[in-house]
Amino acid sequence: MKSNTLLIRLLVLAVAPLLTDCTSMQKSAATQTASVGKTVEKGKATDKSASAAPKEEDEYATAEISDPFEPVNRGMFWVNDQLYTFIFKPISKGYQILFPKPVRKGIDNAFENVKYPVRFVNCALQGKFKRAGQETGKFFVNTIGGVGGIFQPAEKIPSLANVPAEDTAQTFATWGIGHGPYIVLPLLGPSSVRDTVGLAGDYAANPVNWPYLYFKTGDWNIAPPAANTLRSMPDQFENYDAATKDAVDPYLSARSTYVQNRAEAAKK
Repeated sequence: MKSNTLLIRLLVLAVAPLLTDCTSMQKSAATQTASVGKTVEKGKATDKSASAAPKEEDEYATAEISDPFEPVNRGMFWVNDQLYTFIFKPISKGYQILFPKPVRKGIDNAFENVKYPVRFVNCALQGKFKRAGQETGKFFVNTIGGVGGIFQPAEKIPSLANVPAEDTAQTFATWGIGHGPYIVLPLLGPSSVRDTVGLAGDYAANPVNWPYLYFKTGDWNIAPPAANTLRSMPDQFENYDAATKDAVDPYLSARSTYVQNRAEAAKK
């Protein structure tokens, strides 16, 4: 029983970074990763044709973020990679085996629908009141017409479809607050000082976490955030593998992809 409780609590620890992955980031991850891959290939081609080989860092020059803690970050990146490979990926594979893709899609939709307060609050904080109204419309349409958000009928309504999601870190970015130093958090993965603070705001505003945050009377309160983590794992690991699998330096590739995704999300 104690080992099971420990496993569940580890899953809750892993939920925080997943909460920051808004829909727009998930959709752009493959595109951004492909861009990184093309940059790597371009670097390789240049290396063959140029008389002097370029520095490896040049392949990831698009990742404009300070990394004063790189030695520590690299160590944590390695630790996280081992945890992902030997603990969390097998759990994710088991989830994919137990639940067919259509079922997983419905679960994802429901959890994303519940994150409405995160998106609404940050739209308002950025002065995007029209988008806040769209988020409200999507929430009610998907909740009522989509059986609690399992289905997404709002995506068939032109005025409500493809609304870019907002999070706290994006709000900070629009306020002119820079990333600060790059950080690789234990279990949570790539982040920055700014985005780590943003994680706390997203976590507190997500109703999925409210039972765990405000009603700590039993382990049942940990079930919603743990389930949120579990359902997010397949996409997260797919993006992680795409960014690091064939990279010359997986650490630099993951850092570059992370920064590009955050920059792209903040522009929308």
